[in-house]
Parts: sequence; structure tokens; C-alpha cells
Amino acid sequence: MPIVKYPRATEPLWHEWDRKAQKCGLRHTVYAVNGDRYTGEWLDNLKHGKGTQVWKRTRAIYSGDWKFGKRDGYGAYSTLDPVTKEYKKVYTGWWKNDKKCGYGVTFYPGGERYEGEWSDGLRNGWGRMYYWDGSIYEGQWLEDQPGGQGMLQLPNKNRYEGGWKDGKKHGPGKFFYLDKGQLFEGTWAAGIPKCGILIDFGRVEAPAPTQYPIPKV
Repeated sequence: MPIVKYPRATEPLWHEWDRKAQKCGLRHTVYAVNGDRYTGEWLDNLKHGKGTQVWKRTRAIYSGDWKFGKRDGYGAYSTLDPVTKEYKKVYTGWWKNDKKCGYGVTFYPGGERYEGEWSDGLRNGWGRMYYWDGSIYEGQWLEDQPGGQGMLQLPNKNRYEGGWKDGKKHGPGKFFYLDKGQLFEGTWAAGIPKCGILIDFGRVEAPAPTQYPIPKV
């Protein structure tokens, strides 16, 4: 009786190469096809743990926590200054699902800076913003703009305390004209005062008070 021999199936070589290529644990620098490089920890072939990513095209750097291939946890993002050729921090703080989330500090061009809470990559919650002209806003934020209750201090120390909506004064509020020694208390709508009362406030200590005091009603 003849014996039939069946060819033994051999596993393709790429299966073995693929298993060896699956990254898990701490690895040295791994380069992507586009030139980006990552040095750090992996899990199931995804960036996971502590690591540093360098993007070739923008020369930006992220160093911090990763979770299943995305920035998640605490980390710092920096970009290369084209003039000084030095790295400058853009954001330092918490991330979730590759977006700013939680408390963090962002440095903007022109010297502006935000310190506060983030959600889904936008300023949300309580935070403080330092503007290029010397103004400071401290209060609530909603979808990347002042929204809720907050205080805006101008370079001359005059300030507004009250409600905000879509980045503008909105609702009941007080505006302290400390340079003139006056206080306006009223209601705003879309940044415009609609009605209110103007009284003297600290007129004696004001550096540039009005010529005559406001008569009492």
C-alpha cells in the first residue's frame, strides 16, 4: 500500500518577525517611517508608561506619561524656537486621551501665560491668565473663554469683578476705577454696561481723582 506524504506546513517568516517586533517594556529609541522617534516604555506594541517623543517635522518634544499610545498622565510639551534654536516649554501639566486635561500651565507667544484647569484640550474650570499688556484675569473658564464669575485687573490696577459669558462681561458686576476713586456697580450684556450706579470709592487715595466728588442722592 503506497504511503502518501503530505507536505508539512511551515510558518511564514514574517510571523516570527512580527512577534519579535511587538514592543513591550522599556526600549531604546524606536524610529517611525516619517522620522519621528520615541524612547521609553511600551505595552502591546503601544507607547505605555514613561517616554519621550520627538516629532521630526516640527522638532517638538513631549516627555511624560503615555497610556495605550496616547499622552495620558503628567507631561511636558516643548517646541524649538526658530531664532534662538532653544527649546521652550509650551505646556506642562496633566493630559488625558492625548489632550490637556486637569491642571496645567501653558505659555503663549508674546509672554502670555495661563495657569489653571483644562478639559478636552480647552481651558475649563478655574484659572488665571496673564496677558501681554499686563492685564490679569482670574476666575472661571468655559470652552476656552472666561465664563462664570471672574476678576479682570487692568495694567493701571483698575478692575472688574462679576459675571462673564463668551469671554465678555455679562451679568451683575462691579468696576473699580481706582485711578479716579470711583466705583460703578451695575449690569453688563456682551461686554457693554447697560445700567448701574456710579459712586465715589477711595477718592482720597486715588492718584488722579475727579475734580468734584459725586453728590449723594
